[in-house]
Amino acid sequence: MRVVHGTAVEQLVGARVLVLNWRDVRHPLAGGAEQYIHQISRRWVDAGVRVSWLTARPSGQLARETIDGIHVMRAGGDLTLYPRVTLRLRRLRGDVDAIIDCQNGIPFFAPAFSHPDVPIVQVVHHVHQDQFATRFSPPMAAIGRFLEGRVARSVYGSRATAAVSPSTRVELRRRLGFTGPIFVVPNGTIDVPTLSGPRDPDPTLVVVTRLVQHKRVDLLLGEIAGVARQVPRLRVEIVGGGPELRRLQGLVVDLGLQRTVTMHGYLPDAERDGLLQRAWLTTSTSAAEGWGCSIIEAAAWGVPCVALRVPGVRDSVVDGVTGWLVERPSQMRDVLVAALRELAVEDRAREIVAACQAWARCFSWDRSAELLAGVLLDEAGRLARARTGAPERRKARSDIATVASFPRRDTVDWRERLRITDQVVVDDDRVTLLLNGCDDFDAAALLRRHGVLDATIRLATREDLLAGPDVAPHGRFGRDRTATGLQ
Repeated sequence: MRVVHGTAVEQLVGARVLVLNWRDVRHPLAGGAEQYIHQISRRWVDAGVRVSWLTARPSGQLARETIDGIHVMRAGGDLTLYPRVTLRLRRLRGDVDAIIDCQNGIPFFAPAFSHPDVPIVQVVHHVHQDQFATRFSPPMAAIGRFLEGRVARSVYGSRATAAVSPSTRVELRRRLGFTGPIFVVPNGTIDVPTLSGPRDPDPTLVVVTRLVQHKRVDLLLGEIAGVARQVPRLRVEIVGGGPELRRLQGLVVDLGLQRTVTMHGYLPDAERDGLLQRAWLTTSTSAAEGWGCSIIEAAAWGVPCVALRVPGVRDSVVDGVTGWLVERPSQMRDVLVAALRELAVEDRAREIVAACQAWARCFSWDRSAELLAGVLLDEAGRLARARTGAPERRKARSDIATVASFPRRDTVDWRERLRITDQVVVDDDRVTLLLNGCDDFDAAALLRRHGVLDATIRLATREDLLAGPDVAPHGRFGRDRTATGLQ
């Protein structure tokens, strides 16, 4: 790969990047994980990166297909895909410059089958230790936990990992014992629309989700009857398909909620968005997520969320600003009622709508593509330094990150002075840096070396890691950026 000054994606131009992912976006069961790496891949392709995928081949799909410039190669089913990928990796030695290894419960273990000089970044959406038991028999679940944990920890070793949220990074450290560098590379989201009509006159709760067991929509339905008794004219619209659809339709009947709850199943995007535009509130009763994609997409329409404070979801909702986080399922009913009553006050509702849309604007696929490219280049640099014995430019301190802000000096290009995984935001009069693997003491020393003595320095927050270093705390999100670089 060429290493020149410029943005991280620019430095990948011409590189042959292989993506290993369980499914592609045209798989009938594709979800948020597939959209994540597809949106990033297509932006790399648009910049001139050569991206190929190895993925499963469901019945009726082509073995090879080009989607948005991405060369997709399909073979095998949900489990037989793994040995197929192993064989293909061996055949592709010498024809690949970098690998993105997407872990969907069971990793592909690319380091064991690829050339040792090829940079490999594992992408993890969430840790599956608890979910294996909901899908497999006890012996198979134990094997899954062993592969995701001890085996993956051994195979990937000190290689870099990209986690989609701070929650996922914590789970990788706490549950799986990963010791290598872990960088937060969040999801992007839809463009924030201009709201063109009023919300529904009746209190309306819209939930867009895949109807699978761990989303626990049945928990929500169990609370709705009590909410409806306290909130007149309540309407609940549930959008999405999945294996739980029939059971949940039956539960609506059993609970006598037919006049309150509508189970729409799958809806075209325009119909789904029409419901969101008129919604007052959304919810999440999921047991855990890597990131709340549907929560942020609802926020783009100005819709706040009541959610359980669980991994991933607690990153997607800014408590008290873009929604309300609930500690225990038993509290859901009271918090839903309180939230709907708060949203019935028009001035307060407008304030929350504005905060939700401001938060959603912080997330873009262009930024996600740039951040993941930076992690890949950082890993390539680490391997090169290991081969030559060159020292690290900055010794990383676990998962600490620091934000530094100081007056702008036009003669300094900070992108040339920092690590490829650091972030730089420049506006009219200030420069703001997010320095990964750097505490406040080291940040001050680094800035002094470059003649900056008047910086404001603080440890990075969850919002900084997710939305960028110019995000102020407590919901005052994202100043207008006149120039943005990530280096």
